[in-house]
This record gives sequence, C-alpha cells and structure tokens, in this order.
Amino acid sequence: MKVHCLQHLKNETLGNIGTWVSLRGHSLTKTLLYEKPVFPEPEDFDLLLIMGGTMSVYQEKEFPWLKPEKEFVKKVIDTGKPVLGSCFGAQMIAEVLGGKVTRSRFKEIGWHRVKFLPGKDTNNEEGISSEFPPGLFPEFTAFMWHGETFETPAGAVRLFESEACLNQGFIYRGNILGLQFHPEADRQWIGNLIEDSGHELVEGKFIQSKEEILRHEHFLGGSRNIAFSLMDWFEKKCEN
Repeated sequence: MKVHCLQHLKNETLGNIGTWVSLRGHSLTKTLLYEKPVFPEPEDFDLLLIMGGTMSVYQEKEFPWLKPEKEFVKKVIDTGKPVLGSCFGAQMIAEVLGGKVTRSRFKEIGWHRVKFLPGKDTNNEEGISSEFPPGLFPEFTAFMWHGETFETPAGAVRLFESEACLNQGFIYRGNILGLQFHPEADRQWIGNLIEDSGHELVEGKFIQSKEEILRHEHFLGGSRNIAFSLMDWFEKKCEN
C-alpha cells in the first residue's frame, strides 16, 4: 500500500504510525507543510494521513497553506480514498466535512483514559454501525495534547470520548477516520512535543506536568498497541 502523509511541523512526526507503515511493508511519501508544500494527485497513493500541529484550522492568514491543504483533503475524500487524521488532522477533516472546530472547555495534555462507544451514533445519517477494533480494550489510556475540539460531522459515527473531551474520534463512510488523541505518540514523539510546546504545561484539571508525563512511560507500549490495532483495523475496513 502507498501511504502519503501531510506533516505540519518538523517534530510532529508519524511516530508509532510510521513504525506500522514500515513493518507492514508499505511505502511512504510526505508533503511537508512547513516547507514549500506540493500536493500529489490522489491516484498517486492509497491512504492519506494528516498529522497534528500547534496551529488552528481557522488560522488561514497566519498559515497560507491551510486553504489549499483543506481543498486537497476535500478532493481526496471526494475520490473515495481512505483518510486518517490525528488531533489537528482530525479537526481539519471535521471542518472539511462541515463540522465546527472550537476551543475546548478543557485543555487536555498527557496520558488520559479514552472510552470506545459501541453501536450507532444519534448523529449517524447513513446507518453506519461501529464495531470494536480488535486488540483494543473498551477503555484504554492514550496520549493527548490539544486545546480545541471538533463537532462530529453529519453522517459520521462518534467512536471515542474522554472525561475532558466528548469527541475523541469518529468514522465517516467507513473510510474516513478522525482521532483527537495521538496513537502515534512514542517516546521520541513525546519528547519532541515537550521540547517544542512545554510552555503549555501549566496547572490545569487535565494537564499533566512534564514529570508526570515522563513518569508514565509504562503507557508507551500501550500507545504502540493502540496505533497498530487501529491501523490494522482501519486498513482492513478500507479494503472491504
């Protein structure tokens, strides 16, 4: 499978997802939005990944590449190609599909519990049911770093929630997946984010300190398992 990645910051890499791409024998190409971005044609890849970033989806004046990126993502979705977005990537997908992105009630940083939501969502216009991804527990601990949230787009199924954030993930038409949490978070990825955005680690109900985040390194293996379980599940769904 040919995977293409939209990367918004040098240090917000693919992490665990990049490891999955490599170990599954897939090829990988990238558009680096922090450089001079060139978008490929949808027929040049099989799966699009949209990674995180510290910017907001509505900051088009500050980041002039945002508007053409949104147009590219919409073009890919319209072709029927599978798309997966993490954090900022999920927010972009939600906005492209008509959902609003707003400031979250709580900033959520660190290791937090996520619940899987079985069955059909009340906002589901297409009757798509959500099944449990093999290898995941109904509740699991995932890494977060966000201060904004998205509406679940019309026609999508809400998949996950946390105490601080109602919308932690959704799937649309079976092959468009948005995740507010970061399954890509491995040790290096987390270290990069702390180095670049450590000033955000202030006192807050759902904000962990640098020391607490690093103390919970036993969650790193679970983070890798989450990434591999989700990617294997999503790849299988996209093949059906």
